[in-house]
Amino acid sequence: MSDKVLRKLFLGFIHIHILHHAAKEPFFGTWMMEELREHGYEISPGTLYPILHSLEESELLTKYEKNYKGKIRKYYSITPKGEVILKEAKNKAYELIKELEE
Repeated sequence: MSDKVLRKLFLGFIHIHILHHAAKEPFFGTWMMEELREHGYEISPGTLYPILHSLEESELLTKYEKNYKGKIRKYYSITPKGEVILKEAKNKAYELIKELEE
């Protein structure tokens, strides 16, 4: 039971993490999986890509393709709507952290 609760919480953190990096610079999926692993999130392509597609469908991310060494890579970047959502998420996270530290 607790694993399911933690998974739901961490999925929210992963969404915010993705938007955060998309705001810095475009990224491709493999890079994001490695980045998330560095922060302790073990995520498979079968989990990451549906999240990316969901964020794209919600118009929080946009995707473009680029040829890299003869292979097509899909790069994701944040949209203006995604920037608004990210700002709101950061504010809520900051508020929560302050309260947890009291």
